[in-house]
Amino acid sequence: MPRACARHILVKTKEEAEKLKSELDKGADFGKLAKKHSICPSKRKQGDLGEFGPGEMVKAFDNVVFKKPVLEIHGPVKTQFGYHLIQTVYTHDT
Repeated sequence: MPRACARHILVKTKEEAEKLKSELDKGADFGKLAKKHSICPSKRKQGDLGEFGPGEMVKAFDNVVFKKPVLEIHGPVKTQFGYHLIQTVYTHDT
């Protein structure tokens, strides 16, 4: 069964997510932006969600983490929680 480790920044609007993505594209530190802007409790850990398997996160999130390239920043990804910028740190099979 696949496992992954990811971090994210969760914000309320697509515009805010796009602005942060632009900053990340210019070299801004993901962890610092997560700590400052994310509305998820994971912001205390610089957006780190730890390790998880398929189905533990919402489908739109899983589709990025388990299907898109590792270490790239993907998003904005809309879920019922808001807009995410997602970076998969690693994936592996158990």
